[in-house]
Amino acid sequence: MPIDKKYQSDVDIILSHRHDLGADYWTTPDKRLAKGSPFSCIGSAHMLLELGMEDTDPILVTVAELLFSVWRKDGRFKLYPSGGILPCHTAYAVSLMCRLGYVEDERIQTTLQYFLDTPYTDGGWRCNKFSYGRGPETEYSNPLPTLNVLDAFRFSTYLNNEPSLDKAIEFLLAHWTIRKPIGPCQYGMGTRFMQVEYPLWYYNLFQYVYVLSFYDKAKNDERFLEAFHALQGKLVDGMIIIERNVPKLAKLEFCKKGQPSELATKRYQEILFNLI
Repeated sequence: MPIDKKYQSDVDIILSHRHDLGADYWTTPDKRLAKGSPFSCIGSAHMLLELGMEDTDPILVTVAELLFSVWRKDGRFKLYPSGGILPCHTAYAVSLMCRLGYVEDERIQTTLQYFLDTPYTDGGWRCNKFSYGRGPETEYSNPLPTLNVLDAFRFSTYLNNEPSLDKAIEFLLAHWTIRKPIGPCQYGMGTRFMQVEYPLWYYNLFQYVYVLSFYDKAKNDERFLEAFHALQGKLVDGMIIIERNVPKLAKLEFCKKGQPSELATKRYQEILFNLI
């Protein structure tokens, strides 16, 4: 869809941050493609897509080229020039690349196969990095990276055709019952999780319901339906109200905290369509 005139100021604000990190396209000279959130290279591209920028726009084509430049032959994306290549970074990158229309590219197919080959024992995905120490709760996958992987797979022919993804879905549905922080990065389902956030990139109720709504394994599950009804109960006059957002996005109209969002509501309507 074309960018609505009422959102042009939001686009202009996002574009105004292009050189914040010392290079063009919201990155650093050494290609730290996830640095600077929410105005990172990946985050900014996500927002521009939400605002209606075509994936063929030269800006988004260049972002895709930047991401492919850090793609590795085993399917992973190295979003930082030093340090390890973490599964959560690859999940974040491939989700965007699928939204940009590259799901059939052989490199992205390799990345999807990488994830099919590397699930943790509970079916999700995790990094072997324990920033908060180790404990029984860290013997789970990380929920947000798992959700991002499933977000990528929903664009592919694997959607509802790959039994191994059902185990990842079951892991996320189980978290609705567990609720406590789990995984090496300790994602929980407390007060913050239950607050509607938008754009869809953090682990929260809206993102959780949105991604899972594409999967038959989840649609009729009682745990998913409880989450869906919790989200549905937050509507005001049929509109999604943004309850929480990153302070740096306060000037953007499409995701203003405390206000109804037409674009977020369109995502909610996708959920309704998926459940028909």
